[in-house]
Amino acid sequence: MINILGLCYEEMSDLFYRIGEKTYHATQLVRWIHYAGIIKFEKMTNLSNTLRKKLIQIAYIFVPKLYYEYKSKDGTRKFIIETNSGSFIEMVLIPDKYKNRITLCISSQSGCSIKCSFCSTGKQGLDGNLSSAEIIGQFWIAKHIINSKITNVVMMGMGEPLMNFRPLISSINIMLYKNAYCISKRRITISTSGVVPMIDLLGKYLDINLAISLHASNDAIRNTLVPINRKYNIQSLIDAGNRYLRKCSARMITIEYILIRGINDQNKHANELAKLLKKIKCKINLIQFNKIKNSRYESPVYKEVLRFQSLLYKHGYNATLRVIRGLDINAACGQLVGNIKYRTDRKNMYNINNN
Repeated sequence: MINILGLCYEEMSDLFYRIGEKTYHATQLVRWIHYAGIIKFEKMTNLSNTLRKKLIQIAYIFVPKLYYEYKSKDGTRKFIIETNSGSFIEMVLIPDKYKNRITLCISSQSGCSIKCSFCSTGKQGLDGNLSSAEIIGQFWIAKHIINSKITNVVMMGMGEPLMNFRPLISSINIMLYKNAYCISKRRITISTSGVVPMIDLLGKYLDINLAISLHASNDAIRNTLVPINRKYNIQSLIDAGNRYLRKCSARMITIEYILIRGINDQNKHANELAKLLKKIKCKINLIQFNKIKNSRYESPVYKEVLRFQSLLYKHGYNATLRVIRGLDINAACGQLVGNIKYRTDRKNMYNINNN
């Protein structure tokens, strides 16, 4: 039995071919599941009774459970999702009424093996990869249970997306597919800590926005903040970013840079960063460090953040400051934890069985 929630159109077509059915049924099934939100075969009325009975014998549709919701005073919403294995992950819904945009921040793993020193997810280690059904299931929940009209997707939740490659590709292909969610490729961003071989592979499968979690202006600092740098250093990461740009239609890479007081926020770091990034077409997204449990790090005061930004402006860079969202519910950058067993009343869990 296979959970077909996570099958993209091509994979669904292959399934029908293997069971001796016409492949055009793939479009019908993907549309029922993802566009209409129907997860019971008996409700898929344009499929014959014979085909529905056949599907029941070989496949099922299982959506992860929406366990609990936290609401921030700024409108951000964090959702606790229970996976098939009983682990908990988090996804975040970020509305922006000024830009008429609703961004969904999706997790790709339960925990994370990268162990960035400023990130709560990394501190808990890796519990496991999410299946494509568990990744796209977050979008399914956002659309069909929460009833949100998602305009943008960022793969910036728990985990390193490129370390869970195949499920990631299938999930994004579903997001892009016109009979599923029909999200523009310009509105989907994958953020990576710098898994260089997988950046190269990504360019062969997808043409979407890429963000690199750089966070340092030299290898010495990045080795401490992002330990994977000891394997793939900054120069190899910039080279991979340039190769991705040559393969894809994206105009530039987004460089993410978290500012930590006394570590990477000084004038010399801004100047060093500016020199370093002349080698790649990019825009810079500055992020203030968000406090996490048992961390010695602190965020610089706001005027120091503005000073760092202004230095990058002087070097000719488009350097934006990420607005902090969901801080009061631990939903901001670096704060997602997930695999803690939430001791909340299960009566708060949403019921999806009627769909």
